[in-house]
Amino acid sequence: MCIGLTAGLLHVACAPAAVPPNEGDVTAVLERFYGAMKTADTAVAMQQIAPDAVFVESGNLETRAEYEANHLPADIGFEKQVTGKRGPWQVKFEGDAAWAIATTEYDGTFDGRPVSFVSAQLAVLTRADGTWRIRSIHWSSRQQ
Repeated sequence: MCIGLTAGLLHVACAPAAVPPNEGDVTAVLERFYGAMKTADTAVAMQQIAPDAVFVESGNLETRAEYEANHLPADIGFEKQVTGKRGPWQVKFEGDAAWAIATTEYDGTFDGRPVSFVSAQLAVLTRADGTWRIRSIHWSSRQQ
C-alpha cells in the first residue's frame, strides 16, 4: 500500500505543471480581433473567435456565423471611418477562462454623421491546447 501511494505521489509531483494564464496572451487575441476590423481582414478577425461564440449587442444575440455575415461587415465599415481610443484591458482569470473589460471613446464621422460615444466591451475567452479564443463579446455604449 505504501509503495503504491508513494508511486502515485511521485507521478503527481513529476507531472508537468499547468501553464499559468498570461494577460498578454489574452489581450493579444483581442487586439488581433479589433486590429483585423481596422484593416478589413475578416479571416484574421474570425480566427480569434471560437466556433460556438455568441455576441451580445443592443439586446440581440448573434451566433458566430450571424456575426460574420451580418455584423462584422458593419463593424469593419465603422472602424475604417471612426477613430477609437481604447483604455487598458482589465483581465481576470479562472483556470482556462478569462474575461476582459475595456472602454473605447469614439469621436468622428460615420457615413457623414458625427459620432461621439463611449463603448464598453466585455469579452470572455477560453484556452484550449494553449490557444485563447473569444467565446463571447458584449458591447454597450453611451453618449459622451
